[in-house]
Formats: sequence, C-alpha cells, structure tokens
Amino acid sequence: MAMPQNSTRENGFCFTQTLGFSHPSEASRTFDSPGGQEACGTPLSNGTGSSSAPSPSDSCAEPLCSPTPGEEETQFSKGIKYVSAEGEELACGWGGFTPGCLQLFNTSKGVLFFLCVASFLQGMTVNGFINTVITSIERRFDLRSYQSGLIASSYDIAACICLTFVSYFGGNGHKPRWLGWGVLVMGLGSLLFALPHFTTRQYEARSAAEVGICGGNQSLPCAQTASSLSSYRFVFMLGQFLHGMGATPLYTLGVTYLDENVKTNYSPVYIAVFYTAAILGPAAGYLVGGMFLNIYTEIGREIDIAPENTLWVGAWWIGFLGAGAASLLISVPILGYPQRLPGSQRYIVMRVSEAHQLKDGSHKKASDPDFGKTVKDLPRSVLLLLKNPTFIFLCLAGATEATLIAGMSTFGPKFLESQFSLSASEAATFFGYLVVPAGGGGTFLGGFLVNKFKLRCSGIIKLCLLCTVSSLLAIFTFFIHCPNMPMAGVTQMYGGSALPGGHLNLTAACNADCGCLQETYSPVCGSDDIMYYSPCHAGCKKVSENLRNGKKVYHECSCIEKTLLPGPGDTEAGKCSSSCAKRPLLLFFMFVVILFTFLSSIPALTATLRCVSDRQRSFALGIQWIVVRTLGGIPGPIAFGSMIDKSCLLWQDQCGEQGSCYIYQNSAMSRYTLIAGLVYKVLGTTFFIVACLLYKPPPPESAPGSSDASENDNSDLQEHKPSLPAEEDI
Repeated sequence: MAMPQNSTRENGFCFTQTLGFSHPSEASRTFDSPGGQEACGTPLSNGTGSSSAPSPSDSCAEPLCSPTPGEEETQFSKGIKYVSAEGEELACGWGGFTPGCLQLFNTSKGVLFFLCVASFLQGMTVNGFINTVITSIERRFDLRSYQSGLIASSYDIAACICLTFVSYFGGNGHKPRWLGWGVLVMGLGSLLFALPHFTTRQYEARSAAEVGICGGNQSLPCAQTASSLSSYRFVFMLGQFLHGMGATPLYTLGVTYLDENVKTNYSPVYIAVFYTAAILGPAAGYLVGGMFLNIYTEIGREIDIAPENTLWVGAWWIGFLGAGAASLLISVPILGYPQRLPGSQRYIVMRVSEAHQLKDGSHKKASDPDFGKTVKDLPRSVLLLLKNPTFIFLCLAGATEATLIAGMSTFGPKFLESQFSLSASEAATFFGYLVVPAGGGGTFLGGFLVNKFKLRCSGIIKLCLLCTVSSLLAIFTFFIHCPNMPMAGVTQMYGGSALPGGHLNLTAACNADCGCLQETYSPVCGSDDIMYYSPCHAGCKKVSENLRNGKKVYHECSCIEKTLLPGPGDTEAGKCSSSCAKRPLLLFFMFVVILFTFLSSIPALTATLRCVSDRQRSFALGIQWIVVRTLGGIPGPIAFGSMIDKSCLLWQDQCGEQGSCYIYQNSAMSRYTLIAGLVYKVLGTTFFIVACLLYKPPPPESAPGSSDASENDNSDLQEHKPSLPAEEDI
C-alpha cells in the first residue's frame, strides 16, 4: 500500500492517511473537514453520486483517499468500514437557509460551545435554582416537605420515562434536532416554573416590627392559615417534568454526538469540558439564586422585615425567567446543526473497537448497519447490554456515585449551615464556592488524564477505581465535627446546665409571662453568645435596627445577664457566628471528597462508551442514566435525608404536625453522613473492581494498535485489520 501523505492539518496537528476503497468510483471522494482548513469536497460515500452540500472548506479539493491498482478487491478483507453519506446535507442552517457565515460554527468546537451553554443552563436551573429556592417556595405556597420532595423528584421521573425512547430512536436519528427541541422544552419548563408568581395574589408577610417580642406574639389560628396555594405544586411538578424531558437528550445524545465528531483520543477532553459546564451551572445557581433571595419577592414593595426573618420570601422566580429565555435562544443554533459534522467520517473509519467481547459472539450483531432502526430490535439491544458485565457494573458504580452527588448537592448546604452556624443564603453561597473548583476542576481533570495518558478501556476503569479509593479514604473526615452553638432551652438549660435527657424546655422564669409561641421560630444571638429560640423566648421587650448591618436589635432582654458589652442584655437577629477551629480541616477534606468523586465521572463515562459497540452507545448511555437515576438520583436524597433527620434536635411545629428540622446535633449529623458515605463508597469501589476484572477486550490480533498510532504516527490505517463478515461490507 502507498505510504500516507502529509496533506492536511487538523486542530493544529498534522493528519493524513491514505485510504483504499473497494470501488473505483470512490477514489475521487474526499472528506469535508471541520475548521475549514482541511481537504474537502463531498463526504465519503459508498455510492457513485456526489453530495452537493456546502462545506466550510469548499475552496480546496485534494483527494484524501485513492486506491492503488490491485488493492481495490482487498481493502474490505482487511476490515475498513465506513458509513454511507449518500445525499446527506452537512451544511449548518435551517432547511434551505444555510448562509456561509454560519458555516464558521459548523465544527466540533462550535457544537461544544452551544452544548456547554445548554448544559450550564440545565445545571444552573435544576441543580442550582431549585435547591436554593425550595425553602422559599414552601413558605410562599404553603407546601409541606414531602410536597416539595415530589417537585424535586418530578425531574428524575420524567427523565426515567423518556430515556429509553429518546436514547434508542434519537441515537439512530438526527441528534442535533433531538437536542435542540429538548433544550427548547427545557426552556418552556423554566418559564412555566416561574408562572405561579404572576398568577397568585401578592405575598403578605406579618411584618409588624413588634411581632416576636415579649407580649407581642400573634399567630393566626390554624384553620385560617390554610389556603389553596398548595395546589400550585402541580404547576411546579409539570415545570420540573418538562425540565426532565428536555434534559434527557442532552446527556445521552449530546455526549455521543461529540464523541462521534472528534478524534477518539480527543473525545474525553471534549466530554470533560461539556460536563465541566454542567458542574459549573449548579455552582452559579447557588451563587445567583442566593443573591436573588436577598431581593423581596414582590419587587418594588416596601417591607420592614429583613432576609434573616423566617417570614421573608425572596425573589425566587427571577432565575427561572432568565434561564428559560436563554434556553429558548440557545435551542435555535443547536437545531441548525447537521446530522454529522463535515469531516467526521474519517474518525468513524479510524475508530478502534474496544467493546467487551461476549463469549457467544452476539456483540457482533450490533455491527449490522440496519440494527437498531426499528422497535423490533429494542429487546435485542437491551439483551446485548444486559449480557455485558462490564457495562452493568459500570452502571451500578455510577449509581453509587450519583447517590453521593445527589445527597451532597441537596444536603451539602444544610451540613455547612449546621456545622458553621450559617444562614441558609450564606451556606448556599459557601457551598457554591466549594463546588466550583472541586467539582468543575475534577470533571475537567478526569477527561484530561484519560487523554494525557492515552488510556484504553481497562486503564480507564483502573483510574476510576483509584479515584474512588482516594475519596473513600478522604470521607473519614466526617469523624470531625464542630460543636453546636449553645441555645437556651434546646442544647442547654436557661441557667447554663445541661438539659436532662435532651428534652426541650423553652420556658423559664425570665419569659414565663411573655406568652411565647413555639410556632414563632426566629433565632437571635444574645450578647452572652448564647442563641435563643426567638426574641420573645429571650424576654426582649423593645426592638430597633442596627444601622451598620440592617439587622434588628432587641433590647431589655430579661433572660440575658447584663454585661459590660455595649447594649447590655441585648440580642441581634440571626444565629451566633461559629468560631470552630476545625473548620479549615473539615472544608479541605470535603474539597478532596468532591474532587475525587467528580474526577472519576468522565473516565467512567468514557469507559461506558468504549465497552459497548458503536451503534449502541446512545442507547447504552440512556440505559445507564435510567439505572443511575432509579438507583442513585431518586433515592439518594431520600437516603441521605433520612440519615440526617435522625440527628434533629428541634422540629418545626405546624399546628400540631411535625414540619422541617430547625436545629441538628452536629456530632450525630457528621456520624450519620460518614456512615452513608462509607456504605456507598465501598459499594462503588467493589463495582469498579468487578468491572475491571470482568472486562474482556478484543483479542490483540484484532486490535490495530491505538487510534493515536493511526492518527499521529502515520501508521498504515489498514494494517492488522480483521476480516469482516460479508454482510458488513457496505
């Protein structure tokens, strides 16, 4: 065979191969190449007709492939495969509207940019805004905790329902159209989620300055507090359902579309960038959502309560409006992309299969070009995946990691809030700062390591195992905890002595005549550095405002011993600040746990793509997401929530019914978090070990060396190619 010729340049690297074909009519065919700098013309095809699709590189036409005499009948005996592109439109545009300026974005980097924006918006909305505003929504629409839990779960329920259908038919269809319509549906879900703010009456908080002080408590009878606002939970559930439907193609078809349109060794980096954007989204959601919650929900109205007040409802709806509008805009360019990018055919030709080899050889069925195009093949596709033990155990490992991620993202802010005595908005912002470098950096670093060391499937699984073991060791940090800030009547008696048996005793001689109600929880910090359940429970009789920070200051508090500090016997609204010396150590190891947990995410995803046949990749990701959500994403927050609730010291009293937890015992919270983390990390480590041991790569004689050798070392593309069955020669 003729030696390769250096004739093209791709992404800054020289790339050339001389390819042979089994039909002379194909000798003049060339590749369309992304970036507008490579040899171009009509896409590789198995027919004799030519495609007239414009390309970013129509200015050149240098043949990449030309057969040598005598080779025409032997090429496919050496295993070259390619996909028909007869009459395929490769221009970027909408229908017949394909202006030349749009073709500048018709590259893998262009697709990556728009998909990153879409994944960022999805993460910011679903995993950021929702978790940040759920407390405000409960307060605004009189929702119980289990009702808000149903709202959060609606996203995963929709994803589980749609995943099989979308990944199976979308995987064999026009992926950008599925992606574009999905992002559009996601945007509609965000707009619908914000709708109740505009269709309900204005929020009226009991904002009198005297509420909460000794003798000034007022509470509406329970019969009068009931309202029909809780019915809006169905609107929120529908909005979340649309979020789930719209995001389904993004993490299945979006990943495989990127993988199909870049070099094999670049794929982990592209996917890592894509997932890094998805990780940065929730971090931005925590930060931006926390900022919006400091704005009163009825913008423009004067209100005399501060964000620290338990009656405060922030502008929870602004983020959903912005994210919804941005999603509708970003869906337009995604809908304009072709079924495959110009030049992607060369990567399909050069791809080296690393699919797990089944003993009965049934994995070869998936190589049939007609496989997976009809519903009849669906059961057989599922069976092939179920017979792949490496795929099964990678799914189970992914489910254990997803449980930790879902639990940590839901209760991470609550953990920080309790351990360090922070407000809800401070804890959400703090957690966002922690997730950005650890989650985002770990996600990108995982893809970079796979690319840097050019790991094959077995090596990738070993990297995942190393990351899981590292995070398993770091999770022992939850032995460390910060002591609870003392609270009179909850963690200690009013006189400072310990509570017998840990029972509540909020009434003392100093507040016995105040008529304090347990329903009015509004913690204040006394000048004696002890927290009190409310200004009333501290025996405070007057209130003013601190001009320095805007917080309310309560005076003449009979339960606080007078000191030499300014304002003797005073309290200030909010919790006492914690000066825990263990905070830096706890935060460092939490950072390590998050870093290594996310570090294994992209390698695990890459291993999943490599251990199944090419035609099953989209469907395999769909099945994996079903397993991950069913066994991890949905039960994860429930499992972690149940464990954390066991550490509750003080429950909310809602007209005789138990509500949410006000105060947790920090030592018990750390202990239960450690138990849950250890269980899932040990399971994840076990699953990665089994996946590594059971993985059976293709035999060495059928593997033509790494794709890097084919691409960068100018090695013969067809050397050592295995013979293919006659029906696979297209």
